[in-house]
Amino acid sequence: MSDVFLNVLGTAQDAGLPHPNCYCKNCMEAIRNPKLRRLAAALAIVLPDEQAWHLIDASPDLKEQMVRLQLKYGLEGKLMESIFLTHAHLGHYPGLLFLGREAIGAKGIPVMAGKKMKLLLEEQAPWSQLTKLGNINVKEIQDGGMVRIAPSVTVTPIDVPHRNEFSETFAFWIEGPNKKVLYVPDIDRWHEWDKNLWTVCKDADICLLDGTFHSEKDLERIGRDYREIPHPLMTETMDLLQDLTGQTDIYFTHLNHSNPAIDLDLEVRLEIVARGFHIAEEEMEFRL
Repeated sequence: MSDVFLNVLGTAQDAGLPHPNCYCKNCMEAIRNPKLRRLAAALAIVLPDEQAWHLIDASPDLKEQMVRLQLKYGLEGKLMESIFLTHAHLGHYPGLLFLGREAIGAKGIPVMAGKKMKLLLEEQAPWSQLTKLGNINVKEIQDGGMVRIAPSVTVTPIDVPHRNEFSETFAFWIEGPNKKVLYVPDIDRWHEWDKNLWTVCKDADICLLDGTFHSEKDLERIGRDYREIPHPLMTETMDLLQDLTGQTDIYFTHLNHSNPAIDLDLEVRLEIVARGFHIAEEEMEFRL
C-alpha cells in the first residue's frame, strides 16, 4: 500500500503573519524574525509513490507553499491533481490566479467547489478568465458527497455556517488508508452547526480546527470588535473537547495574527499544550 501524507502548508488566518499594516507584538516578532512568519491556512494531500498531490484551498501564499511542497517531496514542476475549496474568503481562493495566463498557464486543473462558488468562478472576473481559458475546470461538490482522489483516499465536504457572503462554506473529511482527518478552518460558532462537535471529532483520528481567536480579548488588543468576525474561541473549543484529547489528536489552525497562542513563550501557549491540545505548524506532516 502506497504512503499518503497530509502536509500542513499554512496555519494563519487569511492575511497571514505578519498581518498587513499591523505592528502588534506577534507581527513585530514575525517582521524581525522570518522564521516566525505564518502563511495562510491550507493543506496538501501527497501521494509520493504516484508523484501526485492534491490541494485544499488556494491561498494568497500558494506560490511559496507550492515551492516548499514540491522540493520536500521531489515534485518539482508537478502541479496539483486537483484543488478543493472551502469558501470564497481572502485566505482560501486567490491563489487560483497563479494558475492563469499571467503566471503558470495551467491546463484543466480540476477545482472542486460548492454550487455558489462554482458560479462565482465561472461568471465573475477575474476568475472567469481562468475557466474560459481552460486553466481550471470547476466541478460542483455537495455536502456529504465523497470524492475519491486515489484508491485509498477520499475527501468529503461538510456544510458549515460561516458568513456566506459569496459562497457556501465547507469543512472536509480527509480519509486515507489508516487515518481519518477532520479539517474545519472556518466556522462561525460551534452551536450554530447542525452537528455536535464532540460527536464529530470522536470519529476522527486527527482534527485541525478553527483556532482564529483564543479569546474575545484578541481583537480588543488591536482595536477591532470580535463580533464583526465570528469564530469559535479556542477556550470554548477546548472545554467542549477536553475529554477527547486522549483518543483524538486535536490541532488549532487558521490563527489570527492577534492570537496569543502564536507566541511560543507565552503562558497561553503552555496552557493549551498542558490541556492536551496542539498548535498546527507549517510543514507538519501526518501519515494517513
